[in-house]
Amino acid sequence: MKKNLGSLPAVYPMPVLMIGTYDENGKTDVMNAAWGQICDYDKIFISLSEDHKTCANFLKTKAFTVALADADHLAEADWFGTVSGNDTEDKFERTGMHAEKSEFVNAPVIAEFPLTMECELVRVLETDGIYGAIGRIVNVKAEESILNAEGKVDIGKTNFAMFDQFSNAYYGTGEKLANAWDIGVSRFG
Repeated sequence: MKKNLGSLPAVYPMPVLMIGTYDENGKTDVMNAAWGQICDYDKIFISLSEDHKTCANFLKTKAFTVALADADHLAEADWFGTVSGNDTEDKFERTGMHAEKSEFVNAPVIAEFPLTMECELVRVLETDGIYGAIGRIVNVKAEESILNAEGKVDIGKTNFAMFDQFSNAYYGTGEKLANAWDIGVSRFG
């Protein structure tokens, strides 16, 4: 039997997304965005409250990066989600992480995160104090250590972090269950 739980953000898993931007002085800002997802082959959608420093930054620069946090850097990722760049001037510096300028967009790539999407801001949707930022992914930068022999990302090598909105906890990527576009056809086709 199912039980009614009321209104909840009941999508799982949610990747732990690190949004990197530059402020008006070229200073690195990173925030943890709990809500975001791929919305086309070359686009990503990030949902943020409009009062975030990140929003002001990408509206000025028209660019941002999205890194997938991993278990090795979970404390830093959590810090980026609990402290505001509006209030803590040295938010990024306190972590000891390193940033380099993207080759493709006006935004930082955080060296320690193993995979980063470099994005141009395409559009911002506004509603009730929430910005929905749509970015066109112009490049994906990945550490060679997470690639397979064919040069593709091997999820088994990543240990990306996932956010559980039901219990406000982080989990690592799990075991492979089946091949997509195969298990259904194999069973029912």
